[in-house]
Amino acid sequence: MNFKFRSRTSIFLHDLLMVPLAWFGAYWLRFNLDEIPDEYFYSALLFLPVVIVIQVSAFWVFGLYRGVWRFSSMPDLARIAKSVFAGIFFIAGSLFLYNRLEGLPRSVMPLYMLILLALLCIPRFVYRFWKERAIVERMGMRALIVGAGSAGDMLVRDLLSNPNSGYIPIIFADDQSGKINREIRGVRVAGRIEQIPALIEQWEIDVVLIAIPSATDTQMRRIVEICEGCKVQFQTLPSVKELLSGAVTKASLRNVSITDILGRDPVWLDWQGIQAGLHDKTILVTGGGGSIGSELCKQLAKIQPRKLIIFDQCEFNLYKIDAELSQHYPQLQHSAILGDVTDALAVRQVVEGQKPQVIFHAAAYKHVPLLESQAREAVHNNLIGTKIVAEASIAAGVERFVLISTDKAVNPTNVMGATKRAAEILCQNLDKTSNTRFTTVRFGNVLDSAGSVVPLFREQIRAGGPVTVTHPDITRYFMTIPEACQLIMLAETVGKGGEVFVLDMGEPVKIVYLAEQMIRLSGKVPGKDIHIEFVGLRPGEKLYEELFHNDEQLMETGYSKLRLAKARVYEDDGWFGTVQALTLACRQPGRQDILLLLKQLVPEFKSEI
Repeated sequence: MNFKFRSRTSIFLHDLLMVPLAWFGAYWLRFNLDEIPDEYFYSALLFLPVVIVIQVSAFWVFGLYRGVWRFSSMPDLARIAKSVFAGIFFIAGSLFLYNRLEGLPRSVMPLYMLILLALLCIPRFVYRFWKERAIVERMGMRALIVGAGSAGDMLVRDLLSNPNSGYIPIIFADDQSGKINREIRGVRVAGRIEQIPALIEQWEIDVVLIAIPSATDTQMRRIVEICEGCKVQFQTLPSVKELLSGAVTKASLRNVSITDILGRDPVWLDWQGIQAGLHDKTILVTGGGGSIGSELCKQLAKIQPRKLIIFDQCEFNLYKIDAELSQHYPQLQHSAILGDVTDALAVRQVVEGQKPQVIFHAAAYKHVPLLESQAREAVHNNLIGTKIVAEASIAAGVERFVLISTDKAVNPTNVMGATKRAAEILCQNLDKTSNTRFTTVRFGNVLDSAGSVVPLFREQIRAGGPVTVTHPDITRYFMTIPEACQLIMLAETVGKGGEVFVLDMGEPVKIVYLAEQMIRLSGKVPGKDIHIEFVGLRPGEKLYEELFHNDEQLMETGYSKLRLAKARVYEDDGWFGTVQALTLACRQPGRQDILLLLKQLVPEFKSEI
């Protein structure tokens, strides 16, 4: 028999032994710690079986063996008290019916109650105190856990059961008033989140563990800002989406990243609809080696297409995504093809040879300041390249074509935005005259994408600063790469053709705030360890971006993060002629003619010329 001191059997035997000890102890105290007279001793001995049966039955009825000694708390004390009071009531009633309490001194019952309470409670709390002291000495770091929900409960369970976890859960902090002063697995909810600095000092906390996977970006920012002022380590659990496939354990903890602070509310997608629309399809992704394109390829691989074709002009990026797909999705049939979307022959050979049913067009130049002085290259790649791929799609009978656009296409003030807006108009016009279904998806900045501010700031912080921000008031919309790609696939699934889908990016974020948070997350103090310098707006750059034009009516799609911007109608007459003229202009030297023609295609484009 596997007998353990903390098992239910051992606890039951302990409580069983306490009943006669308390019973005879009450008599002993009644006679002033002197010898119990024979007549009363025999009465006590006669009544003992009744006392044991009734009292032990009360223990079971009130659930004394549901709890664990190691986590004994106020609810356990309340159960003990209820069982003792109930036992006394029924014991006294039974003995009264038996012999009118003859041979039972009146003081015995209250003394029995007090002694039994002490004998049941004190060992439990002494054992808990001993175990907690042992755990503290063994595990070391005292942890405050933010969030007394299911994730916090699972995290505490894992930390307590694993002596080598490196943390000991001391207290919780939670904003739900109903949880304050309650206990979860023996760990008390000691206060609200705003009280974390005082709780850290009071309880000598070494580390803060954030266990709120469903926290919104606003909630996460607030928690991190509070923790940053406390000069202790802090870590977090991943988001809900990252935890769906596994349990919450110590291994789930990681350092707080900028994605957690500027992340998005959880997005629940119609995965069945996405799979139904893309499963067993042959899919081509242009620009498949880039930040968006490569993540899109990985997301598409999960839904098991018939074949995935990756088309990119960068040899190294193409090699990387090809190797990653081969390693993580060995059953996926895929091809990595080196080529340029502006090479009409190469595009036609790929589309006609591979016969894709769906094309995601992610290939584009996107660096605003760089393209501002190189309009020819921007137009050639972003507009003419889109036209070449789109026309090859129509000629080959491709079912669906998805253009990945940008918020910079709305009221563009730079060449990059104007070329992307022209590409949007091109796809809307082609949708009206072909059997291929053209859809546009428009969103803002993507966290940690190549060329974005996050990797730039990270390098500047690593070099010791300064971190360069163009303007103190500049704001941008942000989205994580996986979320952007999932919403792109969702837009492809629900699109009927000709739409411009806009991803709900939440509230825009000040770039200076982003810089400050990244400095703090690196363990530095903004303005002291790492300085922030304002260098002025770059050519073509706006203080803020827009996701849709004033003339575009924003409509719901039935999905919380996906909106539909009712497309503005552009007359076809002359528009394609201007595109042809712009194509010819790109074969000639000179920037001004290209900009003038680009303004004809995109009337809202504002530039210096």
